[in-house]
Amino acid sequence: MIVKPMVVGPLAENAYIVGSEETGECAVIDPGAEPGRILEEVERLGLTVKVILNTHGHGDHIGGVAAIKDATGATYGIHEGDVPLLRRSAPWAMRVVSDFRLPPEPDMYVKGGDIIEVGDIKLTVIETPGHTRGGVCYYGGGVVFTGDTLFQGSIGRFDPPEGNGRLLLRGIITKLMVLPAETRVYPGHGPDSTIARERLTNPFLRGGLL
Repeated sequence: MIVKPMVVGPLAENAYIVGSEETGECAVIDPGAEPGRILEEVERLGLTVKVILNTHGHGDHIGGVAAIKDATGATYGIHEGDVPLLRRSAPWAMRVVSDFRLPPEPDMYVKGGDIIEVGDIKLTVIETPGHTRGGVCYYGGGVVFTGDTLFQGSIGRFDPPEGNGRLLLRGIITKLMVLPAETRVYPGHGPDSTIARERLTNPFLRGGLL
């Protein structure tokens, strides 16, 4: 499995190209900005975009969806609970992200337990609301893409109106911390980590919660 992280946009958001070495198909996860640069990297890797996935609907994670879909015809998926955020996030995102475009209507709504197939890669959808109502993670091949749910040494914000701190922590503890220790964590911002590291060092997950 090919995993190519790309830091895009003024808010240093992590977009990911996840490709099958067997078939040459790939998913693009959270293309928040700079869609042209993402597509150039897809071409350099010799891949074809099959699906575009969002972990959640905040503006810094969605700004490149429309351009990549227009260029590739890929299927676009997000959790139904975050569809209202696509439009609510647009005004501030347009002020911050110069190449922001509002995403189109989703082709599919992802939900917990769904399996997204990209060639020989299978990504399981894990619902982890709390940062947003429809926040999800994508897990497969020994890695998990956590969006703004879980970071190295931190967790997502839950102070916006759609946030819920107790729900966020519950999802992280019961759905992510139970993944194999060696699972690599690819977050929406900042450096990657592992489940083992977060179990041991993440201050938000200490205090007997595990």
